[in-house]
Amino acid sequence: MTLGIIADDFTGATDVAGFLVNNGLRTLQLNGVPEAPVDIEADAVVISLKSRSCSAQRAIEQSLAALKWLQTHGCQRFFFKYCSTFDSTAEGNIGPVTDALLEALGESFTVICPALPVNGRTTYQGYLFVNGVPLNESGMRHHPVTPMTDANLMRVMEGQAGGQAGNVTVDQVEKGVEAVRAQLSTLKQQGKRYAVLDALNDRHLQTIGEAVDGLTLVTGGSGLADGMTRHWEGRPNAEQAGAPNAGSTVILAGSCSEMTNRQVTAYRDSVASLAIAPDRAMAEDLTAYVNELVDWFARQPNTPHAPLIYATMPPAELKQVQERYGAHHASERIETLFGALAAALADTGVSRFIIAGGETSGAVTQALGINGFIIGPQIAPGVPWVKALDHSKSLALKSGNFGADIFFFDAQRIADQNTD
Repeated sequence: MTLGIIADDFTGATDVAGFLVNNGLRTLQLNGVPEAPVDIEADAVVISLKSRSCSAQRAIEQSLAALKWLQTHGCQRFFFKYCSTFDSTAEGNIGPVTDALLEALGESFTVICPALPVNGRTTYQGYLFVNGVPLNESGMRHHPVTPMTDANLMRVMEGQAGGQAGNVTVDQVEKGVEAVRAQLSTLKQQGKRYAVLDALNDRHLQTIGEAVDGLTLVTGGSGLADGMTRHWEGRPNAEQAGAPNAGSTVILAGSCSEMTNRQVTAYRDSVASLAIAPDRAMAEDLTAYVNELVDWFARQPNTPHAPLIYATMPPAELKQVQERYGAHHASERIETLFGALAAALADTGVSRFIIAGGETSGAVTQALGINGFIIGPQIAPGVPWVKALDHSKSLALKSGNFGADIFFFDAQRIADQNTD
């Protein structure tokens, strides 16, 4: 195992895993810390946790358990992966987990780099931008669980964690690998614990990736992992091991991000689609509603494009639902509904699942009893097809903000082109 990655959610794990496979690393994704033995035939192992929005203490416990498992299996190089929009609250969980991992490894310094320019996430002077707009002015300010109200990553990190943060500027990155290494050394000597890395384009990430290659622990988004591993020696056709199965397909969209709203709109205009009724999703017993949704799916005509069932809604409607039921309660019930629905659809023979939303992806994966994936071909940057370890199901797990407007169409086209 060349690299061990601890990811704070399911779509974040497949996001980074997709880039690794694209760079020729045979990659295995495990959903949670395995309790049973795992046959590892991979260059990289990604352990996906559900630690982004739980309590900071719980996130630390999960992350340290993942670290111990990776160490037990011979890993000596580690990557803590979080979202390219730095999804967290004022209390964490990125800062506390980073501190816990550093302490467990006996290290005193690491880097912070969520930048993913290919998806519009850039950092400049330590500030995070989304499609040219400061993070706190983007759609992330409306996130129901982790609303981002400050674009200054140094300030956010220092508020969450126990050390001071410095910045490696774009000017220093432009000077090359050795200049970045020199600035990292200077920040460490100054007593800084975290270095926020500026990156405006793919070339910057490649420079940064090479510069941080010697660190025991790095933290960041999938762009940094891409920059790190692009100059490693990879294997040809590494993604074919995770090529999707043939079979019946469903699309389940739980995210209410701006991009998923656009994707749902682009799809539902021409394909069979059904919106989740929020009041039905809040029921204590979901059995009757799940059966109705399964019946609706079964009645749809056999066409080249799969039916869509979605809870995606624009910000104004989402606000009304949250005010009526409570933000966390509403999110939990929608997740529970989609998990139960996915399991019921699997019982009818559905074998390919396209899922929009990190929390929704986690709920569906757990409900399907999938303990791990083999990573397959990319649909969009950071979104690969993945195949369950037992090869029975294939999934596309999409972070809410990822993919183009026609992502749902793209996912099915890529699956058809690469069917195992």
